[in-house]
Amino acid sequence: MSSASTYKILIIGPSWIGDMIMAQSLFKVLCQQHDHAEISVMAPPFTQPLLARMPEVSEALTLDLAHGELNLRKRRRLGKALVSRRFDHAYVLPNSFKSALIPFHAGIGRRTGWAGEFRWPLLTDIRRLDKNQYPLMVQRFVALAYPPGSAPPDDCPKPQLAVDALQQAETLGAFGLQHDSRVIGICPGAEFGPAKQWPAEHYAELVNDLLAKGRAVWFFGSPKDELMVESILADVEPSMLARCVNLAGRTSLGQAIDLLAATEAVISNDSGLMHIAAALNKPVIAIYGSTTPDFTPPLADKVKLLATDIECRPCFKRTCPFGHLRCLRELRPQLAIDAAAELLEVAPEVTEPN
Repeated sequence: MSSASTYKILIIGPSWIGDMIMAQSLFKVLCQQHDHAEISVMAPPFTQPLLARMPEVSEALTLDLAHGELNLRKRRRLGKALVSRRFDHAYVLPNSFKSALIPFHAGIGRRTGWAGEFRWPLLTDIRRLDKNQYPLMVQRFVALAYPPGSAPPDDCPKPQLAVDALQQAETLGAFGLQHDSRVIGICPGAEFGPAKQWPAEHYAELVNDLLAKGRAVWFFGSPKDELMVESILADVEPSMLARCVNLAGRTSLGQAIDLLAATEAVISNDSGLMHIAAALNKPVIAIYGSTTPDFTPPLADKVKLLATDIECRPCFKRTCPFGHLRCLRELRPQLAIDAAAELLEVAPEVTEPN
């Protein structure tokens, strides 16, 4: 074991932004359990801005492998490079065989993770998952910090990303924006696939309502979401376009975090940005299509969850297997408009000048 002053922990982190956000709950519990925990998280490079904003993480280690890439030789090399670090405990959050290889090659004495893909030879503490006992992903992560079979904690600590005020001010200035309490963040994309994306025309109806009630709107997303945002803006009342800012494809992930932190509330598909907004403790309206909030809800204090109850959802598919996308098309804009009215202090309608 390491010196009495530190307990050195290696986390093999998830490869999705939302999952990494929820993993912070485990980091928090480990810090509660060990007075001098030193947590190193190995994860893909794009997660670095998230880890930099998690005070519990002492070090971010880059796992520079493509999603799904096996590369046994490189994983062995990465593990052997960690032997001298003498980690006390490793937690492997993905359920794949390959994700357990690095801690194994690093010679870490305690290696904890859920059973999956015949990886029992690679883990010393392998857990059998009871999905009924741990229905939420965040519970499954946190449960690894407790002895096998323990009941889920009554209240998992919520993820909480730190935002540096000076850095946020620099980001706002770089985009010519101001910290405005009446800005609504809109995240209309979903990296997972179109079965998570609410239609552009529905978003446009919602945005027109928000603008008419005095809000401004900032759109967030990756370069893949630029066309989606342009489709929404094409249906926005022209006289109100000046209060819309299209940030999709223009920000880094770190900048998106700073700017989301400056909004009043966020409306989003089930996506990584939704979980980031929740970890910034923003009021969140979350729109679900092929997935379900019964597994990965946003972990914020004020949340409105929107989903249809058609017979074929949740299917967890990237694209609609039947081609109709009813789970999203039948989720009418008025539901989101009503949710926003409940979640926010809605201003009276603003009459635009002629």
